[in-house]
Amino acid sequence: MNDRPDIAIEFDHVHYTVNGSRALISDLSLAVHTGEILILLGRSGSGKSTTLKLVNRLLSPTQGEVRVNGRATDRWNPIQLRRSMGYAVQEVGLFPHYTVEANVALIPKAEAWERNHIDERVKEMLSLVRLPYEQFARRYPHQLSGGQRQRVGLARALAANPPILLMDEPFGALDPLTRAELQREFKLLQKRLGKTVVFVTHDVTEALLLGDRIALMESGASVGVFTPEESLRSSNEHVKAYVEIFRSGFRLLNE
Repeated sequence: MNDRPDIAIEFDHVHYTVNGSRALISDLSLAVHTGEILILLGRSGSGKSTTLKLVNRLLSPTQGEVRVNGRATDRWNPIQLRRSMGYAVQEVGLFPHYTVEANVALIPKAEAWERNHIDERVKEMLSLVRLPYEQFARRYPHQLSGGQRQRVGLARALAANPPILLMDEPFGALDPLTRAELQREFKLLQKRLGKTVVFVTHDVTEALLLGDRIALMESGASVGVFTPEESLRSSNEHVKAYVEIFRSGFRLLNE
């Protein structure tokens, strides 16, 4: 039972090491509030994706405890744990021999939903991500643009209506215009759906645009957690370095 319904995910002094020596995560303590978008921001190798994989038990802590809805991940059935979460990644991971419809229906089908319910849900999800069912359901991933594949990946992540979404640089491989469009649409979707989202990015502009709070990662540890407004005012040297990148971009646009 979750004694703190306001906390969906919690890292309690978590360490993760490889081969007993190399530390990828060091003493991470972090709480993700129910219904928020928490951004994990940091450079490559800072531990962002490793942190995400500790949530759905693709990895297990070497020390400490990760809790989902108040229960340690090692006390969950791993399949049930993963099916309680949507997972969207940069590479999308669509099955190339499945149609768009079959990809989106994957988890509801695995959960033995009734056929009519699955059909309705697929149509609802494709409409949600602005891919009309009649136009896209029978297509295969190779027949889609990068942005369209990413939309299908998001629809699949949402199809079983999971309370938690894990997103690992989901828009990172897209061209700037498509990326900006999907960022705006995702922000609007979140206002409607109210999911708990953990979102990995190395892009400070994306973090400031999408995040309710931003956890800055450095060398496998959290430097601190800030709202976007707090980030812009922070005196923390690590945070200031990212904010300067953000402000430099705007200065270049105005020159």
